[in-house]
Amino acid sequence: MSEKYIIGIDQSTQGTKALLFDENGALLRRDDLPHRQIVNEKGWVSHDPEEIYRNTVQVVRKLVEDSGIPKESLQAVGISNQRETSLVWEKESGKPVTDAVVWQCARAAEVCERIENENAGITEMIREKTGLQLSPYFPAAKLAWILENIPGAKEKAGEHKLCFGTVDTWLVYKLTGGKVYKTDYSNASRTQLFNIFELKWDEEICRLFGIDAGDLAEVCDSDSCFGETDFDGFFDRPIPIHGVLGDSHGALFGQGCLEPGMIKCTYGTGSSIMMNIGEQPVLSSHGVVTSLAWGMNGKVNYVLEGNINYTGAVITWLKDDMELIQSPGETEGLCRKAEQDDSLYFVPAFTGLGAPYWDSEAKGALTGITRTTRKAEMVRAGVECIAYQITDVIRAMSQDAGTRVQELRVDGGPTANGYLMQFQSDIADTRVLVPNAQELSGIGAAYAAGLGIGLYDAKVFDGLKRTEYAPCMETERRERKYEGWQQAVETVRTK
Repeated sequence: MSEKYIIGIDQSTQGTKALLFDENGALLRRDDLPHRQIVNEKGWVSHDPEEIYRNTVQVVRKLVEDSGIPKESLQAVGISNQRETSLVWEKESGKPVTDAVVWQCARAAEVCERIENENAGITEMIREKTGLQLSPYFPAAKLAWILENIPGAKEKAGEHKLCFGTVDTWLVYKLTGGKVYKTDYSNASRTQLFNIFELKWDEEICRLFGIDAGDLAEVCDSDSCFGETDFDGFFDRPIPIHGVLGDSHGALFGQGCLEPGMIKCTYGTGSSIMMNIGEQPVLSSHGVVTSLAWGMNGKVNYVLEGNINYTGAVITWLKDDMELIQSPGETEGLCRKAEQDDSLYFVPAFTGLGAPYWDSEAKGALTGITRTTRKAEMVRAGVECIAYQITDVIRAMSQDAGTRVQELRVDGGPTANGYLMQFQSDIADTRVLVPNAQELSGIGAAYAAGLGIGLYDAKVFDGLKRTEYAPCMETERRERKYEGWQQAVETVRTK
């Protein structure tokens, strides 16, 4: 019997990865291609949608050719994508009306301000329907900005000649030659246009942003069939696209966080902490947001999510700006060498505080400096602030969900730091599980595709091997250290 394979495509902010999996779900090979980060004099961040599509096709071709597998052995493709990056293109020609507005870009702030000023109580109405705070971060305002600022866009929208979407919708449309115009529940729930309780585009909110709900993509289960593609003629027969997930949702799925109360944290430049809360939504009253995890087998799961601006970026700051270290690998040794029980805390509010505080005016601080504070202590405070911030979000989620977190599944570069992982376990008072793979977003999309076509079953999640860290800090010490952190945060808060 010939081998069968699945491809996972992870289209992320910096580039596009193609991942090859065998019929047991084992990752065999990875290829990737970066794309340009287009930043203008105003600091607006854009991507070229055509470049992203070309790179997606090219990286899949390279993966298949370099692996030497027979093309006919490919069974399905799954896609995970950078979330919130927003595109508008012509329905007939498939040509973008302008470059994609990247999730990091806040050019649509004026749209949100106008909507808030013109409509009393609108912010709470939007939150109660979408689970999200009104913000230029989400596609609703970005798409409105494109319609208002790109010549001819509003007129074409009025004639129903445009398609709107996030990167998943664009790739599905292009890969299927314009035949399929779909998105999945995870991506739809992050647009701020989708009612996560009624599971449909919200016509009232769409109108606020100048968009006709009827012009938006069909919303489907994340493991459903999103059409077929031959990757611009590369394959002799078309292959089904059988899984689509936003990248953080893909990581949650890839980590096997399938039951309510299960939680994952991605340690990247910033951090996304996501908790599966099951089939019943909970609106947060503790500073995190509510979204859909995914739709599978005709049912949706909900998540609580908290985003932190500066976690891994603190290590980069210690290296590039403070020049206290030459490589991230030095931090673990310095942390172990440093005085462990001093009063030093670092609050990395470089551009304000994210979840659960949401204080954009806050400034960073190094507090509790004494005569014994040296380089090692400063590096240790920088590393520990990552764990403290994540614990803040975990505690907020526990209060919202009414459940205690038993374990934290983690991924990302900083998880290689054994000191940080043990400290995370100690300060959050929970087990921390580090997998033997880093490509969790692409793994989640590929697993969804393999499950969707029946190649995989639930045993596929057992393939990840994990290193476990268990809490071993005394309760009194944990509480004293965390209380010191909270006091340090209070010194920088403005609201």
